[in-house]
Amino acid sequence: MPEMNGYETVKAIRNLPDRPDGKEIPIIAMTANAFAEDVQAALDAGMDDHVAKPVDMSILMSVITKYIDR
Repeated sequence: MPEMNGYETVKAIRNLPDRPDGKEIPIIAMTANAFAEDVQAALDAGMDDHVAKPVDMSILMSVITKYIDR
């Protein structure tokens, strides 16, 4: 993304003044950065979950389903 990275973007979404749902919408990181500290950085930035690339579709579907059902 040319103007913001994923961490900056999620923080901006979570703090939108005219969109209170920005704090609740599920945001899932999808990145090749898959070390424990990368997962924690995504969660610390405000993302709800993390899926590592290359994407395993069964894992992705499981994560998406978790947030659809809540």
